[in-house]
Amino acid sequence: MIVPRLIERKRDGGRISEAEWHELINAYTAGNVPDYQMAALLMAIFFRGLDGEETYALTDSMLASGSVLDLSHIKAPRIDKHSTGGVGDKVSLVIAPLVASLDIVVPMMSGRGLGHTGGTLDKLESIPGFHTDLTLDRARAQIEKIGCALIGQTGEIAPADRKLYALRDTSATVEAVPLIAASIMSKKLAEGLTDIKRGSGSFITDEKSELALARAMIDLGARRKIPVIALFTAMDRPLGFACGNSLEVIESIESLRGNGPDDLMEVTYALAAEMLFLAGKVSEPNDAWPVLRAAITSGRALQKFGEIIEAQGGDRAVIDDITRLPTAPFKNEYLAPRAGYIARVSPRVVGHGIISLGGGRRTMHDDVDPSVGFVIPVKPGDQVEKGQPIGTVYARDEKGLAVGRRALSEAIFIADSPVAPLDLISHRITATGREKWKAPPSA
Repeated sequence: MIVPRLIERKRDGGRISEAEWHELINAYTAGNVPDYQMAALLMAIFFRGLDGEETYALTDSMLASGSVLDLSHIKAPRIDKHSTGGVGDKVSLVIAPLVASLDIVVPMMSGRGLGHTGGTLDKLESIPGFHTDLTLDRARAQIEKIGCALIGQTGEIAPADRKLYALRDTSATVEAVPLIAASIMSKKLAEGLTDIKRGSGSFITDEKSELALARAMIDLGARRKIPVIALFTAMDRPLGFACGNSLEVIESIESLRGNGPDDLMEVTYALAAEMLFLAGKVSEPNDAWPVLRAAITSGRALQKFGEIIEAQGGDRAVIDDITRLPTAPFKNEYLAPRAGYIARVSPRVVGHGIISLGGGRRTMHDDVDPSVGFVIPVKPGDQVEKGQPIGTVYARDEKGLAVGRRALSEAIFIADSPVAPLDLISHRITATGREKWKAPPSA
């Protein structure tokens, strides 16, 4: 195999065969293909794409590059979800314990911050002592005991995807539809659900690409006889209020107490309802909403989160005392510069603002300050008065406060009249087609 010839072929619109994908991915995983060559191929894929057979071959090659978390001996249904990127998106932290508290196994494998978006692993690791780098044996034992593990990719799990995931982030190829689909499904094929973000804050910002991504993942699942359902959820504004690792953990704990922001809880319930439906716990997704609410109000979901934290070495006491989480030493409110209506809260600007504060990565090896970020309580369409607090900056120094205020001044735009945002949840995509999503009457 001569890698430059593969790059040339893909650059010129040609195909890479299944055998070539397996050979290439094996060589890259073993360190025999340098990052600069793989980055060139990723860029060619970004512009030229992959057909369905190529996407499946890439996915299969990445899946075969490591071990698989075999849970076939567990009789309970196994379900997972994945989001295609977002700012303030802490759904995984709420949905995993919520669904696991209902006797469904949730082996959730997540990633770190990618591009301008936050990463579930970075959020979890803001909990003192919390370990996401579990071995497969330890993850399996934990899942057998409590029904859930929140883990990252170790060297055992799809190591090719782990390397490519980081390389995509630093080579500006994150948004390529087949690469997103292959990355997600190489980790999720044994589990079964995903969440397609829409809008300016997601990796995919046009409807044609959104549909292509949903259908690619549904097709990849079907090839393995795994049902996949996709929901289109809005990311033209941050989800919830908190944006930043520790701040999002705090909001997740409050959500599990029943005090979550309305938009965060609606997306969480909608996705969790699909998980219960796929698991055979309900005959229709709408039937799951009362069950999910009861798991929150009874405290079962929060209790399960505490079990997960403790099992993974974290300080379980944070669920009762959020002051045990990392706290930024500097805090400052951002006030509305004029009266009017919130027209835009740009998630990309907010995400890049978190990175500038030190809460995200510019390079693969950057450390992350878990305490910094923003709390933004306003949404598009809200009416505000001049001088009203519309955001709070959390920073590690005075310079960070200034950086954060500049980010919010750019991210939040106030207009003279209301501007309608995207529907929070717009469509449901299955193997049989696309339909408008409708909230249950009790939502």
